[in-house]
Amino acid sequence: MTEAVNSPAGDTVQSELVAIDAAGRLVVPGKFRKALGIRGPQQLLVGLEGNTLRVSTTDGVIRRYQELARRRKRTAGSVVDAFIAERRREAAEE
Repeated sequence: MTEAVNSPAGDTVQSELVAIDAAGRLVVPGKFRKALGIRGPQQLLVGLEGNTLRVSTTDGVIRRYQELARRRKRTAGSVVDAFIAERRREAAEE
């Protein structure tokens, strides 16, 4: 059974009924693997949000955190330049 529903955020969410075998393995449908860029064996991040199991690719998680970091990045100057300047001030005081 395949179903498309709207999430609380307004996104269209694809869902499909799948089975878990006796060993606890879940088969991710091919169209979902393709959409996520999963090709062959790889590690995935699995999280529990209330009664929802969330599966993410490691690349997807990295991209999400990079985007968060970009939003929080200071607009005035480089953090590396500030660090080096601080070290030079400390060295000059010695």
